[in-house]
Amino acid sequence: MSKILIRGAKVLGGEPQDVLIDGEVIEAVGTGLSAEGAEVVEADGKILLPGLVDLHTHLREPGREDSETVLTGTRAAASGGYTSVFAMANTFPVADTAGVVEQVYRLGQEHGYCDVQPIGAVTVGLEGSKLAELGAMHESAAGVTVFSDDGKCVHDAVIMRRALEYVKAFGGVVAQHAQEPRLTEGAEMNEGTVSAELGLGGWPAVAEESIIARDVLLAEHVGSRVHICHLSTAGSVEIIRWAKSRGIDVTAEVTPHHLLLTDEMVRTYNPVYKVNPPLRTEKDVMALREALADGTIDIVATDHAPHPQEDKDCEWAAAAMGMVGLETALSVVQQTMVETGLLDWAGVADRMSVKPARIGQATGHGRPVSAGEPANLLLLDADYRGAVDPAGFASRSRNTPYQGRELPGRVTHTWLRGKATLADGKLA
Repeated sequence: MSKILIRGAKVLGGEPQDVLIDGEVIEAVGTGLSAEGAEVVEADGKILLPGLVDLHTHLREPGREDSETVLTGTRAAASGGYTSVFAMANTFPVADTAGVVEQVYRLGQEHGYCDVQPIGAVTVGLEGSKLAELGAMHESAAGVTVFSDDGKCVHDAVIMRRALEYVKAFGGVVAQHAQEPRLTEGAEMNEGTVSAELGLGGWPAVAEESIIARDVLLAEHVGSRVHICHLSTAGSVEIIRWAKSRGIDVTAEVTPHHLLLTDEMVRTYNPVYKVNPPLRTEKDVMALREALADGTIDIVATDHAPHPQEDKDCEWAAAAMGMVGLETALSVVQQTMVETGLLDWAGVADRMSVKPARIGQATGHGRPVSAGEPANLLLLDADYRGAVDPAGFASRSRNTPYQGRELPGRVTHTWLRGKATLADGKLA
């Protein structure tokens, strides 16, 4: 591979520097660098960050290729600055065996737009009654370390305890979709003033918070790791903060849409705002932002959930839950966290690359931008402003809540081990 010289980039938002890539690794970082025959990328003060890592992506393959495939999903990831994604297990068939996770893993290797690490199901068929082949999935070629029934909650406390005990043996983690099913039967949106006014079934905050409280106590009892998916309420933040103060090994994520959007959006009855967990109140949004800033919430994860048009372009009650997010995540974080002064660019790298890579054990990702490190990088034009146009998405699906909304920032380049997957805003 030829050398690449990125000239005048603000590494982690600092002073402009040059970064020289040689093959798959960063050779040097400094000023006034040169390399004969190197491809030169003029950064002109753009922000250089380590490639993003998403611990919560739905790639849909196998089984729902009408929504997304590993190819289209990883192309969307590269467009958004991601070099590694973790693919959730709610496929058809469910990723609850070594065979299925290896299929997803190999598809990721074949397409090459970013690394794909499958997440294994906790229970067989996501049914919540019998543990899946956790050990076999870990020992497979995919080397699964994260397990989740996301989309469904592991609601049985005995099953959850057994899963935590099992993954402890090899340093794995259970990622919980915190939703008490009995409290959310018929739920269509956040339970509160807006749901009452609209006459829609409410999804109460306690349905999330009660499961989180139970699971952090189980993790403490077992001495294992638990990760909480898509935190959405102020009460959940307080439980995580309390658990960490006790030394419980818990981590948590927040999605970009829960950092920006509120349940007021549902007044439009536009199914693009229908998501699980639901959009909450402005008070919840502010609590989530503050918790991400102070480290109570560890990471940002997209919960990229693509759906075909017919599953969203229908009446609210019949619409599927979920939003695409890989191609807009960094822009939303820039608007909600950087431009509000809650995080600097080093903090963004920490929440969107370093920590998710650490939680998921994504080797070679989330590394410092320094000599000898893998060249997994992105270049961001933070001065860009533009309206979101889903027609230009690389994802197969278009169910974004941001259509027509002006967002800041645009990823212009993404490099995976020194190979450009996105160059000048175009997929390689």
